[in-house]
Amino acid sequence: MSRPVSSTLSVRVPFAVRKNGGRKLVITPDGTTGRPLTPIDSALVKALARAHRWQRMLESGEFSSMTELAEAEKVNRSYVCRVLRLTLLAPDIVEAILDGGQGSKVTLARVLEPFPMDWEKQRLSLPST
Repeated sequence: MSRPVSSTLSVRVPFAVRKNGGRKLVITPDGTTGRPLTPIDSALVKALARAHRWQRMLESGEFSSMTELAEAEKVNRSYVCRVLRLTLLAPDIVEAILDGGQGSKVTLARVLEPFPMDWEKQRLSLPST
């Protein structure tokens, strides 16, 4: 008579989760840390998406000016201008924002302030931590 085969498999992975400056880090058994477990900044991601959507709307001719776009979106023209600048961020900075790895200093308020157009200078002025 054969024994029934168990369909349950247990795997144990030893690790610890520690807070570091408000962020959670995974500590492996050998003491190395993984990527911080930071939540994705949804306001920042939403602003990036809005910037690229608005850029497409302007490029397609759906709106002929930022003023017209601002009126249609019921926002201030100044805000439209500041958000549209996000389309000029370096691709690696955008990727870090989308992955939640942009660092604590890269906030929506910070990226809506003027920043350099040169990608290398952006990396210096918007450091990830």
